[in-house]
Amino acid sequence: MCLLFEEFLLKGHIHILGICGTFMGGIALLARERGYRVTGSDANVYPPMSTQLEAAGIELMQGYEASHLQPAPDWVVVGNALSRGNPAVEYMLNQGLAYTSGPQWLAEQLLRDKWVLAVSGTHGKTTTSSLLAWILEYAGMAPGFLIGGVPADFGLSARSGDSDFFVVEADEYDTAFFDKRSKFVHYRPRTLAINNLEFDHADIFDDLAAIQRQFHHLVRCVPADGLIIHPQGVPAIDQTLAKGCWTPTSSFGIDNPQAQWQAQLIEEDGSVFSVGCTGAEPVQVKWAYVGRHNVENALVAMAAARHVGVAPEVAAQAVASFKGVKRRLELLGEVAGVSVYDDFAHHPTAIATTLEGLHAKGGKGRLIAVIEPRSNTMRMGEHQAQLASSTGDADRVYWFAPPDMDWSLEDVVAASGPPAELYSDIDSLVEKLAGDARPDDRIIIMSNGGFAGIHRKLLSKLEN
Repeated sequence: MCLLFEEFLLKGHIHILGICGTFMGGIALLARERGYRVTGSDANVYPPMSTQLEAAGIELMQGYEASHLQPAPDWVVVGNALSRGNPAVEYMLNQGLAYTSGPQWLAEQLLRDKWVLAVSGTHGKTTTSSLLAWILEYAGMAPGFLIGGVPADFGLSARSGDSDFFVVEADEYDTAFFDKRSKFVHYRPRTLAINNLEFDHADIFDDLAAIQRQFHHLVRCVPADGLIIHPQGVPAIDQTLAKGCWTPTSSFGIDNPQAQWQAQLIEEDGSVFSVGCTGAEPVQVKWAYVGRHNVENALVAMAAARHVGVAPEVAAQAVASFKGVKRRLELLGEVAGVSVYDDFAHHPTAIATTLEGLHAKGGKGRLIAVIEPRSNTMRMGEHQAQLASSTGDADRVYWFAPPDMDWSLEDVVAASGPPAELYSDIDSLVEKLAGDARPDDRIIIMSNGGFAGIHRKLLSKLEN
């Protein structure tokens, strides 16, 4: 009887294809929270997303079988990793099932009546949107959010919230096989942050101009009483805004007197900095994070929070207490004095800025980078020329070649400033790392995928 009553309360049944991706997993959590029965399929059902979803009472299915859509759900929400030829997609189309994309579902079901704060850009979206959501939470504003990672301050990647404010990580990747617009055009933000803009996603964009065109479409959706926050003096962004902008803008920068929001580094590694903005007294932030890129992320989050009424001094207190995001320079463990970090590096700039921050922080031991060039763009070789120079702040570099690489990393290894080695077998790489490690070394593992479980394998090997 209780089960029947619970089913009666549910709004309907949603099945999500590609449910274990960070974005689609967030959609699943939001749908479940709003009273839908949610099930989902994915080719790779694994933690941490699988654990988070199962804890929310969401049934997960391995693979993409037509049987997963029997009996027919009320809606199929299709992730952008799915394409024609997929058995579940073909069954869905042949049966005439109702379907939509994750971004469209989010826009129609949740964002329509919200003040949307969207964080876009090539780098730093996850950290910045997590910071922004935490600042609003700290200020008592109870925001909703959907973030492409798991902020430690919340312990989950998405929630509906108890206010009119919603923070969303706004990705420029395409929406679905039937909607090739960037995801972020669905969100209609009132507050838009553009962290930075570089060429990426070579699998769907031909060049930087193609990405700029999508960002221009996003800019066209921001109302005249909204705000666009962007770095001061970045040509790719200035060119995009010059295509047409009907919204006030606010700029940010480090040691840049022309920016409305400015940061001054008190400690070279960025662990202590001051923030000044037009019309407010400077405030100081001391936090657990390093790197100029993270200082910029904090600047953006503070500027966006001020647009919805959070004073800089309150935002500074929130930033100081920020606990970070899983897989963003996350310390996984320390064994015999060797620290092992996990970082979601997907682009040469992300690799370079992360290593620069750790190098500036200093330490007794070596800084060892272990890198899997796994993103579609890096696997295609688009960033080949920048990869060797991106590791200049490391003391030693170990490159891992994924099995589906379209090119060889040998030239990158040969051009490396620090000593570098190339591996294609995970167990051999773990053996080498464990044997080479010394007390006080910092080993940072950089990949936007699971990296064949190298993190736990290395920690276990070090323990033994």
